[in-house]
Amino acid sequence: MTLQTPLKLVGGTGSPYTQKMVALLRYRRIPYSIQWGQPDAACDAMGVEKPRPIFMPTFFFDGDAGTTAECDSTPIIRRLEAMYPGRSVLPEDPALAFIDYLIEDFADEWCTKYMFHYRWHFSDDADNAGTLLPLGMDVSMPTEFFQQFKQHISERQISRLYVVGSNDTTAPVIDASYRRFLSAMEAHLGNQKFMLGNRPGAGDFGLHGQLTQLVGFDPTSRAIAHEVSPRTVAWVDQIEDQSGLEPKEQDWTDLKEQPESLKALLSEIGRVYAPAQLANAKAVEQGERTWECDIDGAPWVQQTFPYQAKCLRWTNQQYQALSSSDRALVDSILQGTGVETMLF
Repeated sequence: MTLQTPLKLVGGTGSPYTQKMVALLRYRRIPYSIQWGQPDAACDAMGVEKPRPIFMPTFFFDGDAGTTAECDSTPIIRRLEAMYPGRSVLPEDPALAFIDYLIEDFADEWCTKYMFHYRWHFSDDADNAGTLLPLGMDVSMPTEFFQQFKQHISERQISRLYVVGSNDTTAPVIDASYRRFLSAMEAHLGNQKFMLGNRPGAGDFGLHGQLTQLVGFDPTSRAIAHEVSPRTVAWVDQIEDQSGLEPKEQDWTDLKEQPESLKALLSEIGRVYAPAQLANAKAVEQGERTWECDIDGAPWVQQTFPYQAKCLRWTNQQYQALSSSDRALVDSILQGTGVETMLF
């Protein structure tokens, strides 16, 4: 038996993307070595050029030209597929793989709004996060420094709520969307163990990452999850470590045979994420710093994100790469969900 060199990464316990990737590494049985802390400090210590922007988790890949640092989880998942064979999280069927890509993108770019909103919009949640996030970096942090760190991170994050569109006007929209999402998860998990069958895809790990925080870290969203979807609460605990699952190709459920409950999840994507993506992309194209549109019947205003415009472009590249027959199958599944409005 040959022991592989562990893959190095740096992240935080309160980072949904860190939890996404650690769970994926466990499932894929990829040896890893994680350091809990700040990626920029790790880059400095290793003499590695920092990615821009830098966020958690940051992976360190060794190559002929030295060590490089990367932190965008979606392309990292694809890179790992090429590096480590077996136990793939990407369905071989192109149509199914597109739906998996869509779910992962929704998790990374919209479900994180749930997380950020609940964490910092309510005072009790903000106090909880302000307390635990610094200690997640260093549990032995000196008290004086800890208090300064808590105040700094709390003030900074609360002041950035507007960036993701969280305010008193949109709070009911975010809450309603979160509850519908949980209801869709409750129904869907009653039919199969994962989003697209009985083995997890990249989309499952994307959802898991956000839900580790919503279900396990932040008090308000945790209480809602226990109320609305006990299956989701249990699922988050289970997907944390699926290293013992022995997946087979037939564990993917063909798109034509997916339970109707998948449609409710896709409909939530179309209801809230699609209009946000279209408005953001238009603002990027026109050079606007903010965008606004109606989402679920309420006015929504937030900062423009060029990266999310790239996400929309990448989603459409995935869609256009489908064969005509696979695209027709995807179209039939998405018809009436609202997702079709963001595909062109």
